[in-house]
Amino acid sequence: MKRSEINKIIEEAISFFDKHSFKLPKWSTWTADQWRTVGPEADEIRTHGLGWNVTDFGSNSFADRGLLLFIIRNGLLLHNKPQTSKTYAEKAMMVKPGQVTPWHFHWKKTEDLLNRGGGRLEVELGWAGEDEKSLADRPVVIEVDGISRKLNAGEKLILEPGESVSIPPMLCHQFCGCAKDQAVLVGEVSSLNDDAVDNCFIHGIPPRTIDEDTDTKFLLLSDYAAIKP
Repeated sequence: MKRSEINKIIEEAISFFDKHSFKLPKWSTWTADQWRTVGPEADEIRTHGLGWNVTDFGSNSFADRGLLLFIIRNGLLLHNKPQTSKTYAEKAMMVKPGQVTPWHFHWKKTEDLLNRGGGRLEVELGWAGEDEKSLADRPVVIEVDGISRKLNAGEKLILEPGESVSIPPMLCHQFCGCAKDQAVLVGEVSSLNDDAVDNCFIHGIPPRTIDEDTDTKFLLLSDYAAIKP
């Protein structure tokens, strides 16, 4: 992805969340220059991996296959052990109609995926196969707002605004906004989150590269280490 595209997407997301009266922390709009003035008082943001992430999953087409997310809160894992009493995490996402987050699962994390407003969210679910590169051909029993639902592998679940689904470890999921609907404000409430080691995309994704065609306006999680106060 180009840095100019990432800057533009984050600007759009800030307006999107504000439109839905979903208020992010004040530091969500800090520029790279502002971050250079911030010292150890913001270490939790840096070390716990809070803030912006934008990816096209290597597709070169963010509109078709991509995700914008903001990690609002998270604990810290080291060697799979929580380092603080904060054993939970929360994310906010902007998901466009037809914009796919591809099939993946988590070895450790349990999460609730929430439709917080906007359009409908289309979620596909299926258990990971033993090879962790395919879906097992067996039904899925999940909880939608505390009510059990039985689905066939890969069957689509439509979440209306206000609805949520609980996703345990090893349950593969793929989601997108329903075609011709509005963009969806998606929330995630989960156990500790470590995207670096607990995401398995069953069909694989290439490493992310950024074309630095312009200056960085808003920092991604991966930018913190390069910005020195």
